Amino acid sequence: MFFSMGYAAALVSIGVFAQQTFASSNGTIPMPIPTLKDFDDTGVLGGLYKPNTTTDRARIGVYVMHAEQDYTNFVACHALPKRGFTVFCANNEASKSGYMSDINFEDMMIQVNTGLVWLRNQSYIDKVVILGHSGGGAMMAAYQNIAENGASACNGPEKIYPCSDAMNDLEPADGLMLLDANYGLSTMAFLSFNPAIVDEKNSSLLNQSMNAYNPANGFINNTESNYTASFMERFKEGAVARNSRILKYTQERLAAIEAGYGAYGDDEPLTIPAALYLGFNNLIFGADPRYLHHTTYSWPLLHKNGTTTQIVPSVRVPANFEDYSQNWQYGALKTTIRRFLSTLAIRVNETYEINVDGFEGIDYASSQTAPLAAIGGIKVPLLTMGMTGHYEYLNAEKLHLNAGSNDTSIAFVEGAEHSINTCIECESYPGEFGDTVITCFNYVENWLAKPGRFL
Repeated sequence: MFFSMGYAAALVSIGVFAQQTFASSNGTIPMPIPTLKDFDDTGVLGGLYKPNTTTDRARIGVYVMHAEQDYTNFVACHALPKRGFTVFCANNEASKSGYMSDINFEDMMIQVNTGLVWLRNQSYIDKVVILGHSGGGAMMAAYQNIAENGASACNGPEKIYPCSDAMNDLEPADGLMLLDANYGLSTMAFLSFNPAIVDEKNSSLLNQSMNAYNPANGFINNTESNYTASFMERFKEGAVARNSRILKYTQERLAAIEAGYGAYGDDEPLTIPAALYLGFNNLIFGADPRYLHHTTYSWPLLHKNGTTTQIVPSVRVPANFEDYSQNWQYGALKTTIRRFLSTLAIRVNETYEINVDGFEGIDYASSQTAPLAAIGGIKVPLLTMGMTGHYEYLNAEKLHLNAGSNDTSIAFVEGAEHSINTCIECESYPGEFGDTVITCFNYVENWLAKPGRFL
């Protein structure tokens, strides 16, 4: 879900929510009125939601931010204060439309730090736990890894674009929650690269043998596609080749800029057709749910009336039926050379595969924004959760399996869409999955409140 809300509208949206209430089994609970916090010219702005209780839980501050979307009204901003926790929901300076990719890795890290330091310094807060959802999960995992380990965590030779010493001395959180964290900002960009593009300057020229929207390749409009094995091989080879071409071009342009031969002295604009990583451009597995279909191992699956431990399937329905490859606003990645390399670039090799339970051949360590590259360096308590109404849910398993923390928990929410709300269209009958927001945040509540963890 993507928003076009700017900061001014964000202020209005916080005010609107201040007038609402929660319905609960104990009656109606007034919605906490958020305190607005503007960090002046830092680019960070948010709302502090204090619970209407004074228990020890209120001394746990949950800090919520996304890499580029407006999260001042994210569901956790309201579900967690209802359960007694203090929550600070903030935005960074990145564009909130989703269509202009002006995110920059180091700026994101510094802006996360701005809000975290402020929250920790409040007299009523003892512990700070950061919550990353979707692309915010990629951002928060990278942040916590660097905050715990310093700039050495992001400036190794394996990185396409190493970080600077400005990444030293970030303030670490006391815990990390990753709710339906995606496979990485860079990974999602790669997964949206349409290999059918023949000419990077003319999106109308498509190699139909690699076109995911060509019925001859197994695409079926408005229902589940059935891509052929031969097409999948062509598609994967084409995606790897296109990624390599784009990476080579951008690295050459960076070298020219740094040698004084660029179009500008600091950076250059970059537009890549059929590469915008908004969800409706993620290719293959949206239209063909046979891919990214189930977990590798058995994990707790939260139902509306209990929990089972099992191989966890996705319940999502087919999607992504419209081809935006020739559309500038909805299909093209609009960024700059440096921003792409530092934030959205990743290496992928010839072993690249899209499987029923994940990916192979993606060099996560080459990227600054792939959470699988960061998770091993994080030692604080870690919670990973996946929403089975979406294909990003499988990353929760991979993150859990690669975690460096000694205190890790994992669970999946049956029937929750990516937004954590109930996926109504995924249900086989009305009410099958219940209220997935309640199911999810009841689990989060128990994890946060476990004696000895943060209390």
